[in-house]
Amino acid sequence: MTMEIPQTMKAIRYHVRGGPEVLRLEEVAVPKPGAGEVIVRVHAVGVNPGDWQIRSGLAGDAFKLPYIPGWDVAGVVVGAGEDGAGWRPGDDVFGMTTDSGACAEYVAVPAGQLARKPESVDFVRAAALPQSGFAAWHALFMQGELKAGQTVLINGAAGGVGHLAVQLAKWKGARVIGTASARNEPFVRERGADEFVDYAEELSEKLKQSADLVLDTVGGGRGDWLLDVLKPGGRLVPVAWGRYSPDKAARASVAVQEVQYPPIGTAGLAELARLADEGRLVPAIDSIFPLEETVRAHEKSESRRARGKIVIRVT
Repeated sequence: MTMEIPQTMKAIRYHVRGGPEVLRLEEVAVPKPGAGEVIVRVHAVGVNPGDWQIRSGLAGDAFKLPYIPGWDVAGVVVGAGEDGAGWRPGDDVFGMTTDSGACAEYVAVPAGQLARKPESVDFVRAAALPQSGFAAWHALFMQGELKAGQTVLINGAAGGVGHLAVQLAKWKGARVIGTASARNEPFVRERGADEFVDYAEELSEKLKQSADLVLDTVGGGRGDWLLDVLKPGGRLVPVAWGRYSPDKAARASVAVQEVQYPPIGTAGLAELARLADEGRLVPAIDSIFPLEETVRAHEKSESRRARGKIVIRVT
C-alpha cells in the first residue's frame, strides 16, 4: 500500500563544493524505494556539522555530486519497497538516512534506521535527536563506558551533541562538568550540569585529574588541557577531532579514542524516543529555517554559535 506520491519534488542540492552560496532549491525526481527502504514525506531535517563539512570539501570527495544534504529526518511514511520491515503509510517516524538526501520533500530511508516518532515531541524536535543523540549515547556509554557515580566533563556542553550528552549523563547518574562560553552557563546548568567552566578561564587546580571521562565536541588545536582534567586511566572521546599530545596522554595514562558511528538502528532510535517521552532527553532548538532558507541554516551551523540544534522545516 502506498499513498499518492508525485513524480518530482523540491530539494536543496549543490553541484560544486564550496560555501553556503552553492546550495540551490531545485525540482528533482522523487526517489524510488529499494529493497528494505521506505519513502518518507519529510516534515523536518536536523542540521549537523557534517552537512557543511561535506559541502565545503572538508570531508573529502567521497560523496558524489550533485548532492542533497541532510541526514536526520522526521516525517510520515508514504510508501515502501520490498521488505519494508512492517512500516505502513501514515506512520510517524524519525531516523537517519545512509547517504544524506533529507533536505527534500521526500527521502528514501532504510527501514531499519527508522523508529516511531516520540509521542511527546513534534517533528521539529524529533528531527533534532537522531545523529546528535546517538553520538552522545555512543561516546558516553559504549566507548566512554560511563557509569553512575563517575564524573564526566563535556566540552562544548551547549552544542547539538553536548546539550544532549549532559542530559544523558545525568540520567545515568554521573556528575557532569559542562564547558561553554560564559553566556551559555544558564543554558548548560538548566540541562543538568553540576558544574560549569567558561572556555575563557584558565584550568583551575580543582579540575585537574577530576574526571573519569572527557567528551570533546569542540575539537580544534587546543585539546591538551582536556588531558589534564582526566584521572589516570581515564578516557577522552572526541566527537569533533582535536589535537592531543600522544606523549602527554601516555604520561597521564589516559586513552584517546575518537567516537565511532555504527548504524544507529531501530532499537537505538527507540531508546532515544523512550527517553524523550519520559522527559529525560529534551532537544533544545536554536533556530528553525524553511527549506528555501537552508543557506541560512548552514551559515548558522558553520558559525559554531548555535545553542542546541538547528532544524529545517520542510512541510
